[in-house]
Amino acid sequence: MRPVPRFTRAELESFRDTEVPDLLGPDVRLLFVGINPGLWTAATQTHFAHPVNRFYPALLRAGILEHPIDPSAGMSDADRDRLRARGIGITNLVHRATARADELSRDELREGGQRLEELVRRTAPRVVAVAGITAYRHAFGHPKATLGRQPEPFAGAELWVVPNPSGLNAHETVETLAAAYAEPARAAGVI
Repeated sequence: MRPVPRFTRAELESFRDTEVPDLLGPDVRLLFVGINPGLWTAATQTHFAHPVNRFYPALLRAGILEHPIDPSAGMSDADRDRLRARGIGITNLVHRATARADELSRDELREGGQRLEELVRRTAPRVVAVAGITAYRHAFGHPKATLGRQPEPFAGAELWVVPNPSGLNAHETVETLAAAYAEPARAAGVI
């Protein structure tokens, strides 16, 4: 395991507005969609990389991953290959990095929703899982949407809204996130 880097606030700020490439393989069955990259994610070029983010521990607990991933120092090529081999992809609604998701405008989220629709049409995952109910509501104009499977498909894929794994989302634990992530993973045939 690589040592976790130490970034100063100024170093992290230098990654503001940086983009992180999508993690996509040839056979995406389950596409996880974050809101946007955080500054740590941008610095390491690895989705959900902040040391207190619970995304990868929840995937492991849910049985979606078979091996632990510690992305805080940046994900290894082997980790990326294992995710792709399992049919898992990762993207974001908005591609520019910010310190907090609440720095995004509703227009950016709506535009991101349109870009996501194009990506889903192109890659044809079985299931799309958007991580963050508030961002989902703004991006897709469904102010009363709730967590879980959505009634309408999205660009041909089954659509789920799951809780955001950020450490700022204090209502969730690794256990509750694992339970929420396991449902779309089962629907996608990943577990």
